Amino acid sequence: MQVGIIYVCRTAEYSRFHRALEDVEAKFRCAPQRKTQICAALKHIMTRHGKNATASSVYSYHERKKDTQQSNYGTRSSRMGKDSVKDFDACCLTLQLCRNPVVTPQGYLYEKEAILEYIVHQKRLIAKQMKEYEKQKHKEEKELKELAEAENRSKVESFMKSEKSIVSKSLDSFEKKTVDTKNRAKDAATSSSTSDDSKEKNLPSFWIPSLTPQANKDKVAKPDSKVYCPMSKKPLKLKDLIPVKFTPIADRDKKTSVIAKKDRWMCAVTHDTLGNFIPCAVLRPTGDVVTMECVEKIIRKNNMQHPINGQLLKEKDIIPLDRGGTGFASTNKDLDAKKYTPVMMVA
Repeated sequence: MQVGIIYVCRTAEYSRFHRALEDVEAKFRCAPQRKTQICAALKHIMTRHGKNATASSVYSYHERKKDTQQSNYGTRSSRMGKDSVKDFDACCLTLQLCRNPVVTPQGYLYEKEAILEYIVHQKRLIAKQMKEYEKQKHKEEKELKELAEAENRSKVESFMKSEKSIVSKSLDSFEKKTVDTKNRAKDAATSSSTSDDSKEKNLPSFWIPSLTPQANKDKVAKPDSKVYCPMSKKPLKLKDLIPVKFTPIADRDKKTSVIAKKDRWMCAVTHDTLGNFIPCAVLRPTGDVVTMECVEKIIRKNNMQHPINGQLLKEKDIIPLDRGGTGFASTNKDLDAKKYTPVMMVA
């Protein structure tokens, strides 16, 4: 009985569960009361659905992933490894170890030279954009002035023409009315013909260079005078940068450089080793880097007193340091990389 069940279960890898059950009932002619026992045996013995099994009516995840890789259609996603994660003591711009680190009020660490160069570059770019905006504004004012002068000139010319067209004639009361109606009809016909000719001349033409419509340049918007942080996208000023002081780990190895060491820094109070896996914070008055555990258990419970110099701290004086993330899914960073490619549409 067990050998028959195992045989049927192996053949049922490429079919559904109820089909395997029907085969068992047909081969062994089992009674209805034995049906539940066979179901329990099938659940324990049946293997998982094969990855390359294409007999199923469901388009499996493995098949879709395999087709996407072969046909270059659909979105590709992969999880970043540890080598692609920024260290907590690395600059957000250069991605290298900071020699003279500074931190923003939002907790992003920068090399002082790199962030100063970034601020200077952004200010030069803003000044250049401001010059273009001023030039455009001056040009628009000049065009408006010319249009106003042309409008006044056209008003004067139309007034002079109307004044010249006024001629004093003697009115003949015995003149026939038919002559007046004929003259009015002729005047209306000539005016309509002249208006049609003027419209045809003013219509744009793609063959005559003088009548070709012109494409105006896009207007330059007024640039913002503020420099924004490249990470937090919030206004950044030079006075907001806080110097950071890392405490080197107590190590007797003096020959190995700091960059080559895996564990480089420690907490200034508890002397715990710092890393991406340990949340840490910067104390604004002194720039010391401590763990968040030290903040919660020592600083907050000691009436917000600095553990080194005894200075009273405020909430804004504790700046959580941004980490690059770890390999765990519950950390503060999304480590999924996606590449969007064309999607195949099936009609």
